[in-house]
Amino acid sequence: MSRLSLAPGGLLRDGEPHRIVSGSIHYFRVHPDQWGDRLDRLAAMGANTLDTYIAWNFHEERQGRPDFTGWRDLPRFVELAGERGLDVILRPGPYICAEWDNGGLPSWLTGRAGLELRTSDPGYTSAVEEWFSVLMPRLAGLQASQGGPVLAWQIENEYGSYADDQEFMQWNREALLRHGATELLYTADGPTHLMQDGGALDGTLATATFGSRPQASFALLEARRPGTPLLCAEYWNGWFDHWGEKHHVRTPESVAADVDAMLEANGSVSLYMAHGGTNFGLWAGANHDGALQPTITSYDSDAPIAEDGTLTPKWHDLREVITRRLGSTPPPAPADPRLLSPALGFAWETSAPLRLPSPRQGSGQRVHPAPPSFEALGLSSGLVVYSAQPVLPLGPSTLVLEGLRDRATVLLDGEPLAALDAESALTGIDLHGDGERHRLEVVVEAYGHINYGQLLGEPKGLLGPARIDRRRITGWRACAIDLAHAEPAGLAELTRRAPIEGTTALGGLLATARVSLDEALDGHLALPGWGRGYVWINNTLLGRYDEVGPQRSLYVPSPLLHAGDNTVTLLEMRRLGGLPRWLAAADLGESEQFIEVFD
Repeated sequence: MSRLSLAPGGLLRDGEPHRIVSGSIHYFRVHPDQWGDRLDRLAAMGANTLDTYIAWNFHEERQGRPDFTGWRDLPRFVELAGERGLDVILRPGPYICAEWDNGGLPSWLTGRAGLELRTSDPGYTSAVEEWFSVLMPRLAGLQASQGGPVLAWQIENEYGSYADDQEFMQWNREALLRHGATELLYTADGPTHLMQDGGALDGTLATATFGSRPQASFALLEARRPGTPLLCAEYWNGWFDHWGEKHHVRTPESVAADVDAMLEANGSVSLYMAHGGTNFGLWAGANHDGALQPTITSYDSDAPIAEDGTLTPKWHDLREVITRRLGSTPPPAPADPRLLSPALGFAWETSAPLRLPSPRQGSGQRVHPAPPSFEALGLSSGLVVYSAQPVLPLGPSTLVLEGLRDRATVLLDGEPLAALDAESALTGIDLHGDGERHRLEVVVEAYGHINYGQLLGEPKGLLGPARIDRRRITGWRACAIDLAHAEPAGLAELTRRAPIEGTTALGGLLATARVSLDEALDGHLALPGWGRGYVWINNTLLGRYDEVGPQRSLYVPSPLLHAGDNTVTLLEMRRLGGLPRWLAAADLGESEQFIEVFD
């Protein structure tokens, strides 16, 4: 029997009135050596519950090879929360949004032709069924009914914003039950009739997600189901950022007032995010609103617990509200983290222009009539070098790349012609040919897969025809470069050695710098003057950087460093910058107030 139950106007826990005050922390966005520290900070804020999404693609990057070890040891994360007296809400999706690559769905699944995602399509439900058969047995024994901390499960995720397949939502509910869920089940959707109509299920607790006007949102839930317990499944006390935008923030006062109002109304609330963490590696997702909007590496989200664990003024205001409303006494506030000093300087070691492996005629590689997508090559993220040998017609012509996802450097006979994004690729590149064949290379760089909306699952690569004027180019070879799993030593094999002075990033460059540390502490790494690329700390891909901002520094967790020499490796796609340096605090760029808009 579920430990949580529904009563007129509220929740009961073991038969007693109960309010959930939860905070979202995603295990996949926090280094596992820091899980305990971040959970301590959540408990000290006064929260009684942890909630987390479960990212399918984080556990099963390759079909049939699920991984629950190390960073992916989800049961350990749940157990650590229980050891701190926290209840746990699990949100297994399998679609989670979360500004996470592909909304948590594996690219090997979304790359299947004709598959209708998040519907009753048997091709989709059979894959989810198989995933649940692997996932749920690892978690079922951690439920409250068996002495564990898990006391609720979310069904799918904000489905009413996507579709209205009620048969599919019911199937999701039954799949959780079939695979061992015994605790409370609920749905979560935005606070509009349209969203609630599409995602809510009869006989199941319906909750809302929002970032303002809690009274209006709770009133909508009450009007639809009189006497229902009121639960904000995601209260957006901050917001995420896209490259090229400003850093979104919420004032501590506005957040504390909203949470106070929800608790006063005998409602429950989950803070999204309590601690945002970091989109390490290439896991950041993207949105699309007329153009691609990739999410930045930081997922700080202006959360009460900052990306490096610092307790912000928002944390202190929330602690006051929560303890006053619940009448509880949380653990003492942990100390803020110690950070590496800006006085610790770097020294250049090497720099070299990239020499990407180009597919060649006669190499035995498969020849494709059209450029294959990343997914067709078994690649989710990174780079693909496409190569063909078209005839350039006499005189002027235009090279057009349709369906570019997401950026490309174009080379002709080894010489860079242009750097393109999806929009400029349609405008084209002016050529002047001689009637002969020439070697055309297109180096495509993928940003995160779209995580929200109807373009969910869109593949990466050159998706439309490449053509010269109206004539389509055929006979393509492709070479995939898996940056997500590459180590700097392997990337160095793709370079020609050159001195640091005078090196440019025309076509890309690889540079390394070293810093010596007396002890491993957290740090905030700045890359002054660099354009756009990827940064490794020792052998771990920290994430992307981009001069467009807003993010100006990247958080480096202490477990990625060690006493002695440490190496920073930069794979740069634009230009050489100055020496890396440590900052005294995070620099997430110019900020603006987050404004929630529902349409």
